[in-house]
Amino acid sequence: MNPAQQFLRSRTRRHFFKESSAGIGAIALSDLLSNDTAASAAKGIENPLRLKPSHFAPKAKQVIYLHLTGSPPHLDLFDYKPELVKRNDQDCPDAFLKGKRFAFTSGVPKLMGTPRTFKRYGQGGVWLSDALPNLQGVADELCVIRSMHTDQFNHAPAEL
Repeated sequence: MNPAQQFLRSRTRRHFFKESSAGIGAIALSDLLSNDTAASAAKGIENPLRLKPSHFAPKAKQVIYLHLTGSPPHLDLFDYKPELVKRNDQDCPDAFLKGKRFAFTSGVPKLMGTPRTFKRYGQGGVWLSDALPNLQGVADELCVIRSMHTDQFNHAPAEL
């Protein structure tokens, strides 16, 4: 048995619940915070964390959430950055480095653009790379969220 098989065989339900509890807890907390309690409703206090009504009636019946830990970077799949490709292998600008501590970098790091080729697909013009050829045919059925932002540069904290 190879090491990967040994690792998978050692995983238990306990491991699953331990490792997924933060995500499940976040879902539960979101629901709890979105409901106004009787006490706050009686005082006339609006809960600022309550979900706001949507401008549009919901249409989606199902959602597939891709977390992609350990997968190719979003810059190689969905997130086209033409300026980064243009500046590939150039020194990182001082404005990006000023006042920041980087754990694994010494000197001036180089910018790294994607080696993939991007094109627009579907009527909506979704940018997709050549790394996902089968996804290109269903581009109009995708919802790609590009509004996420973090100041973290290390992978694990940036995922939270």
